[in-house]
Amino acid sequence: MVKVTLKDGSVMEVEQGVKIIDVAKQISEGLARVALIAKLDGKLVDLTTTVDKDCAIELLTFKDEEGKTAYRHTCSHILAQAVKNLFPGAKLAIGPAIKTGFYYDFDLPSSISMDDLPKIEKEMESIIKADLPIIRTNVTRKQAVTKMRGFDEIYKLQLIEDLPRGSTITLYSQGNFVDLCAGPHLMSTGKVKCFKLTQITGAYWKGDEKNKMLTRIYGTAFEKKSELNEYLEALEEAKKRDHNKIGRELGIFMTDELVGQGLPLFMPKGAKIMQTIQRFIEDEEERRGYMFTRTPMMAKSDLYKVSGHWDHYKDGMFVLGDEAMDDEVMALRPMTCPFQYLIYKNGIKSYRDLPCRYSETSTLFRNESSGEMHGLTRVRQFTLSDAHIVCTPEQVAEEFKNILDLIHYVEDCFGIRDEITYRFSKWDPKKKSKYINDPKGWNDTQALMKEILDDLGIEYVEAEGEAAFYGPKLDLQARNVWGKEDTIITIQIDFGLAERFDMTYVAEDGTKKRPMIIHRSSIGSYERTLAMLIEKYAGAFPLWLAPLQVKVMSLTDRTAEKAKEITLALKKSGIRAESDCRSEKIGFKIREAQLEKVPYMLIIGDKEAEAGVVAVRARKAGDLGQMTLENFISKAKGEIDSFSLEN
Repeated sequence: MVKVTLKDGSVMEVEQGVKIIDVAKQISEGLARVALIAKLDGKLVDLTTTVDKDCAIELLTFKDEEGKTAYRHTCSHILAQAVKNLFPGAKLAIGPAIKTGFYYDFDLPSSISMDDLPKIEKEMESIIKADLPIIRTNVTRKQAVTKMRGFDEIYKLQLIEDLPRGSTITLYSQGNFVDLCAGPHLMSTGKVKCFKLTQITGAYWKGDEKNKMLTRIYGTAFEKKSELNEYLEALEEAKKRDHNKIGRELGIFMTDELVGQGLPLFMPKGAKIMQTIQRFIEDEEERRGYMFTRTPMMAKSDLYKVSGHWDHYKDGMFVLGDEAMDDEVMALRPMTCPFQYLIYKNGIKSYRDLPCRYSETSTLFRNESSGEMHGLTRVRQFTLSDAHIVCTPEQVAEEFKNILDLIHYVEDCFGIRDEITYRFSKWDPKKKSKYINDPKGWNDTQALMKEILDDLGIEYVEAEGEAAFYGPKLDLQARNVWGKEDTIITIQIDFGLAERFDMTYVAEDGTKKRPMIIHRSSIGSYERTLAMLIEKYAGAFPLWLAPLQVKVMSLTDRTAEKAKEITLALKKSGIRAESDCRSEKIGFKIREAQLEKVPYMLIIGDKEAEAGVVAVRARKAGDLGQMTLENFISKAKGEIDSFSLEN
């Protein structure tokens, strides 16, 4: 007999060699029915794993994230088996569970479309109905290679080759289907209750655009039909809010193959929103003591060699020229920090001059792979509200606090604060080549940032290996409508680059000392922020952000001139307005304005023209009745100046 400690701390005795599923049955038949996988001494395992010694066991269900992941990973294997049955020449790549479901990448003998998904789903249902046992087998590297070579699974052979020597290699089989996988999995295919295939896209093997483009099939899976339906409804809502769809439909941005991937073209509406955001950010930063700079969009490679970007970031840069052939190699800037450091160095700085807060609305360039780019969230050229605070070590905590205060104010004005989470990104000591090699500097700076965050009461998760190469950072994260998490804003404490650039200040005691540097953004990439705002508001922006704030409509041809006169008055008051004096029915004009997501409509008929009033219609509230133009302007200006999110 062996002793098993359960999650609640209770201890039970079971026969040595019994399977975990039988332990579950001894506890409760109901628990055994809903258990999916288990933790054995903290390690995730299949329920068929045997208990050979005293241990701790935690049974996991679909309510647990690990259980949900195993459930969906099993469904990805069922998808792979179905595709192999229907398309015998298909080659398997990878098929993980993800936050919202699962996917599997295939190298298919011929292309497929969304029309093929019902056929694949039907085959998956047959596999689930067959309730095939899922069997795990430990194999040697040679056995794994032999098995995958026999199936002609060329991508699996590459994965085996990539495994470190001495790794445990496992195969999972269900019926005639065998896959290379670490697991864990459900006990049988029949444990999957509800699933749906949702999308087909292309994906490069290993995410490298130099490799072959594979076919990726996405799906999701739940235990209950009601949960699946709820998710699918949310998915339909996500499609409606997708900035890629809405942004193009509303004429905010476009792309063109002649220009290239990751290089969006902002149309007049999009450019107006970007201009509004930029003016708002720059005005607020200036109020808070920032000094604006304007620096070149490119520089010699020498600058990036001093900063360390050449060693740590060159693959992500657009390099102009060849070091082996050209005397002077240039690169488009991926960030502004080295430029602003040179501005700081122009003249001796005293402790009395600090902090120096340098800000810039900067155009930056990142050589993103084509497989990574998406709409406005990941592009090759973007605009950043960038800034660097050069300060004494004693000023770091206060400056960090002030930065967060600015960011929170901006988030409140945009209405996105509740959607932001925080990630404390640290270095990975095991990957020293990725970072400045100064363990003491890293440990001291990370301890300082942790102390600041804890003092501020920030709730955060820690992420090892996500730091910038020169220092730890606080990443402000947000999810898009599809559930993918992106970094919106970062605050980084830099302990290394002041020395590289020989930046100093004269301290109170007359000695020269190294300053600390905080890298920060107040809203991050303008493009990514715009994508987030499009999705949050489904294109119906708050009045202060709307590219067109008011549309003035003539009820008849007789009031066309009056409508134009009112439009001009609105523009002179600083309100973005245009008139619609077409000989169309007023209902048609209103519907068009609503489709354009215009916040306010002013309707001018004969009565309004004679009385010197306007009939006001709001996007959300509908008919607001008549008011004088002066009163409407006062109302609208009040909403704009207060950054109201109401309409």
